[in-house]
Amino acid sequence: MKRIAASRKIFNATSSVQLSELKTTYRNLMKEWHPDKFRESDEKLAEAEAVSKSIIEAYHFLVSISPETHAANAAEYTQLTSAAPIEDYDYKNQVLKIIFQNGAVYEYFGVPKSIFNKMGSAATLPRFARRHIFHSYTYREVSKSNVSE
Repeated sequence: MKRIAASRKIFNATSSVQLSELKTTYRNLMKEWHPDKFRESDEKLAEAEAVSKSIIEAYHFLVSISPETHAANAAEYTQLTSAAPIEDYDYKNQVLKIIFQNGAVYEYFGVPKSIFNKMGSAATLPRFARRHIFHSYTYREVSKSNVSE
């Protein structure tokens, strides 16, 4: 959740920001902070490099968790979460990472420790995840599957 808040703060964006607005803000910020705008002798060059890197990372992150991105990939996500077996999962700082057997990796943000603990003791992991994780938390795709359909 901290990463979501930090990324939104960079763009001064709300949770309902449209991708077109995000893209416009991204372009304006990059025009202002692009390292090529500064000379090597300029002391602001190092700052511009750091700021532009954080702008790029925040932009890609916000695009990945956007409702528009989720809507565009809904069919693929639904098929994956309803059919692909879970290979492994990891939990750190309210971020649950689920690795599917086909190689796809997703992160779910804001997952309480209690849900993670229940997940570990669930009789059937896929059913628990379908009921309590997959459509309940903000998520993003970290990497695609290794298997082409």
